[in-house]
Parts: sequence; C-alpha cells; structure tokens
Amino acid sequence: MKLMETWVKTPRLKENHLLIASECLKYINPKLWKDLKKGKTVLTYCPENETVTSYGKIASMIRSSSPKSITVVTIDGSPHCFLLHAAINEAEYILGEKINREHYVLVDGKDLVKIDPNVVRLARYLSILNKFANSNKEVLEELERHSLEYQRAKKLNSKVHQLKKEEDLNASS
Repeated sequence: MKLMETWVKTPRLKENHLLIASECLKYINPKLWKDLKKGKTVLTYCPENETVTSYGKIASMIRSSSPKSITVVTIDGSPHCFLLHAAINEAEYILGEKINREHYVLVDGKDLVKIDPNVVRLARYLSILNKFANSNKEVLEELERHSLEYQRAKKLNSKVHQLKKEEDLNASS
C-alpha cells in the first residue's frame, strides 16, 4: 500500500507492526525487501513522486490506528528519503507521545544501518553539522566513498581552482 493513498483508519494498520519504506527499496535490494516485510503491514512512500505532506498523514495514522511499532527504512544519501525519517520524528512531536519506532538506511544498496532518532533530528540542523564536519575531516573522506555528488563537486572545485591558478599565472606574465 502507498502511504499517501491509505486511509488512516484502515483495519490493516490497527495495532500492527508497520514498515514504512522508500518506494524504490524493493527494486534496489529485493532480498532485503522480502525480509523486512515479514510480519509487518507495509506502506511505501516516495516524496519525489508524491505529496510531501507525510507529517500530518503519519501523525493521523498513529492517532487513528495505534500501530504497535513503526520501522522506517530508506535509502542513505537520498535527499527525498530523509523526509520520511523527519516525518516520523515530527509525528511524535505533534502527538506529544512516544512512538515505538526504529529508523534504518540502506547504504550503497546493500548494508542496512540503524539510525538513532536524534541523528535524524540533528540532520535538520546544518549549522551544527557544519561545525562537526569542520572539526572531523574524516567524515568528508567517508562521504567521498559513498556520494557520487560529493565526488563530482570535488572534481569541479579542483577544476575551478586549476583554471583560477592558470588565469593568475597568465595575468602575472
């Protein structure tokens, strides 16, 4: 079932264990997808293709159907998928009650990594992450191992730096 197309009081949600996952997960790692679904009511979501109003929908679902637990699984590094993790945290905030939930990301299509809900909260605060990255340069090295976008940005910056150097040399001669 698709998250945004599911009635918040549908009997399939009532007091069940929910898996809310990235729509593309089933294609990226079918074996993991099959394992994750066992014993859970599955809802898929893609903020890139669907409305981004998942915050209210998830809060209404929790209030109306009282799921036993929610497991969120998305693709690591996807700016769209991050929204799903933030939406679960926001639902807890909106409802003012503790939600039995777990957050996971799929790294490089194969490794499932559990994420602390506080790390999801931290990811919303770029100024704090900026301080962390500036004092922990090794995280950028790890980012380079996973992010094609970061690899490309480094190449572009290097190319711009080289062109600037050549312009400076030409201007001084």
